Amino acid sequence: MIKRSFPPVVDTQTRLLILGSLPGDASLAAQRYYAHPQNAFWRLLGAVLNMNLAALDYETRLTILRAHKIGLWDVVADARRTGSLDAAIRHATANDLPALIAGLPGLRAIAFNGQTAARLGRLALGDSPLALIDLPSSSPAYTLPLAEKAARWSVLAPILA
Repeated sequence: MIKRSFPPVVDTQTRLLILGSLPGDASLAAQRYYAHPQNAFWRLLGAVLNMNLAALDYETRLTILRAHKIGLWDVVADARRTGSLDAAIRHATANDLPALIAGLPGLRAIAFNGQTAARLGRLALGDSPLALIDLPSSSPAYTLPLAEKAARWSVLAPILA
C-alpha cells in the first residue's frame, strides 16, 4: 500500500525543522503528526520547551510549535510500506527538502527524528550549511528509555533560545 506524508508545518519564521521519515498508520488514520499514543514525540519536544504538549489538543500543539519557530515534515513523500516500521519502507520518493529550505530564511537547524530520517535526509540535503542533528527516534519501536531520549533531544533547546 502506498502511504504519503503530510504537508509541512512551517512558515517563514521557522528556525528549527524536525524531520521524521514517513507517518505511521495511526498518524495517517488521524491525519496528525505523531498520533500514536506510545510515540514520545510530543513528550520529548514538550520537555525541550518545558511544557506539557502531550496534554494539549493537536491544533494547539501546532500553534505552540509555530510560536517557538519549530517546523515539522518528513523526508519521504510517499512509499510502499506494510505497517508502520521504517524498515518496511520500499520504493520511497523523497520530499523536496532543498526547495522547502530555500523558502525558510530563518532556518538555523534541521533535526532528524530517527536513523531513517537522518540517512535519507542527509542524502537529500548533501553538504548543507545548516546544523544537522541526529536524534533518537521518538517511536516506541526504538526502545531507548524515555529519559535517555529526552537527554539527547535537549540539544534542541539552545537553537530555540
